[in-house]
Amino acid sequence: MELSSLNPQQRQAVKVTNGPVLILAGAGTGKTRVITSRVAYMIAKGIQPGNILAVTFTNKAAREMQERIRELVPKAKLVNSDGNTEKPTICTFHSLCVRILRRHIEKLGYKKNFVIYDQTEQLGVVRRLLSHISDKSKKPDPYAILSLISRWRNSSGDTLKSDDPDLAALAKRLVSDYRQTLKASNAVDFDDLILLVLQLFGEHPAALEECRDRYRYIMVDEYQDTNGSQFDLVHSLAKENRNFCVVGDDDQSIYGWRGAEVANLLELEKYFPEVTVVKLEQNYRSTNSILDAANAVIKNNTDRREKRLWSDKGRGEPITLWEFRDDEEEAQAIVEELNYNRRIKKVKWRDQAILFRTNQQSRPLETALRKADIRYNLVGGQSFFDRKEIRDFVSYLKLFLNPDDDTGLLRIANVPSRGLSNATMEKLLRLSQEGRCSVFAVMRDREALGEFRERTVDAILDFVELINIHHDRLIQPVVAHPENPLKAWCTAWLEEVGLFREIRRIEKDDETAENKVRNIVDLLDSLDPDFVPANRPIDERLHRYLEHISLDREKDDTEEARDMVTLITMHSCKGLEFPYVYIAGVEDGLIPHSRSKVEGTLDEERRLFYVAITRAQISLTMSHCEHRKKYGEQIPCHPSPFLKEIPEDLIVHENDASSEPASEEEGLDFFANLKASLEE
Repeated sequence: MELSSLNPQQRQAVKVTNGPVLILAGAGTGKTRVITSRVAYMIAKGIQPGNILAVTFTNKAAREMQERIRELVPKAKLVNSDGNTEKPTICTFHSLCVRILRRHIEKLGYKKNFVIYDQTEQLGVVRRLLSHISDKSKKPDPYAILSLISRWRNSSGDTLKSDDPDLAALAKRLVSDYRQTLKASNAVDFDDLILLVLQLFGEHPAALEECRDRYRYIMVDEYQDTNGSQFDLVHSLAKENRNFCVVGDDDQSIYGWRGAEVANLLELEKYFPEVTVVKLEQNYRSTNSILDAANAVIKNNTDRREKRLWSDKGRGEPITLWEFRDDEEEAQAIVEELNYNRRIKKVKWRDQAILFRTNQQSRPLETALRKADIRYNLVGGQSFFDRKEIRDFVSYLKLFLNPDDDTGLLRIANVPSRGLSNATMEKLLRLSQEGRCSVFAVMRDREALGEFRERTVDAILDFVELINIHHDRLIQPVVAHPENPLKAWCTAWLEEVGLFREIRRIEKDDETAENKVRNIVDLLDSLDPDFVPANRPIDERLHRYLEHISLDREKDDTEEARDMVTLITMHSCKGLEFPYVYIAGVEDGLIPHSRSKVEGTLDEERRLFYVAITRAQISLTMSHCEHRKKYGEQIPCHPSPFLKEIPEDLIVHENDASSEPASEEEGLDFFANLKASLEE
């Protein structure tokens, strides 16, 4: 097989096929290419495809590997001595376990046609178990209990770290009942898929031997992300044949909070003393300025395997560091830079990404992007503007502006609860369709309300009066203009409607309720668009605001529609890359997160920052603020201590006089592109 396109370290990783191998694959070093080339090389050397197993974490990664191997391996090589086609097994941990259990689960007392419960069905089981608990004063969150049950079952130790020891104790108490309930239904959950295979291997050695005989050559991708049960699974399979290749990077271990144990990679020699270690350090993604910054940060983690990324792409642009007064100014500056790159440098939206540590940081960024009419895609989290409380709030705004907006009316007619049931609203909708008018027009028509009970009619008319009052206040001329007229108007109707009281009433968890209230409070401060003069009517200001912060953009599948800026959390960005990267909020308390000091996870926070840095290919810009809005208040902020770990010669501060002036050629390009953009 041809391997000349691989670098020397990659070739070594491919060719060592027998015995245990640890491939330390740094960020952007061609890991997937090495794994797929290794599979193809083994097949070319006569190893039966059916004896090869490659395990990864996501279906997407498994599909990508399958496609690449299909391109590398001639079909003739996949035909065994019996004339049958035989392929290597490339799948996720869960998919592998389903295959094993379909063959052997009857040995554990299940039927072969077992079902796999999704989260909704799992939560139903937890809720039933909680309903039998005698202490009715406490109402534990089923989501939290289910999460703790999962972490408890997958933990390699006897203890479980939790902010709430009582909740952890309750989860441990419910584990046995939870498993028995599932088994009685001939059901398993995703944790069971692995745990039952381990039980099978422990109680039925013949089943383990069959699997070992089948999977003689085993590879595991992203090994630093394995948890205790995944570790036990692959070690059980590889222990005898010892043809065990793991690929990973301890510097990118960022999922400790969900059970990943970086020690599985760091301590591999404990289980396989004869392991061959191959380091992949040549990076094919980034410039050396970016890589030198990443190397300088990560070397401050002491418990790691030494490696240093380098590239043949040259030094590249220095890293830009911005400081802003607050997060609104930060968001606006990033959006302006996105637009500059698009217009002047001809950079596509999809080649630019904004990274941040917490989902709460997305609000000012999304607001600024929407005002600038820039398409974006929020990855790994729910858009601020898609949250229920925000949609409810904006539906009220639209309805007060236009009472004939049926969509908004139907959404919030009974929010807060005011006696307008689903049945009532369905009947009103039917009457509006028959009368070819809006639902609000039917609600105002006393004659049309004749078929409703008196109590329901009263509730409808009270709602009509509420809408009319605030609609009238919105369109009346304002004699004295407050500094933020829209905010003042909204604050008044919010108090009368009681939306905050309703959120606090229906949310069982006080912290969740307060977060939802604060989301609306945060949005209030962005309601008065600075592009509308303060002396303009309030309804005009609201109309312009809703126009720019549209929640119902049409989505299509055109090339232009797919060209979107990426907004993504640092945890979700691993494995991705973008030519232009902006890391917002590089502040103490965000990165590293304030919890890390209490939980002792500073090393993992540094790895998370390292992952964020190494997403950038051409340009990296980072920013921090003097103040950040939190819960409606301006909270003082300080730069992240991680920034001090980056050498000063790699960084250009905004408006830094020492930065090099543009060359004559760069100046000519700038004005040529500027002229072209103005002519478009």
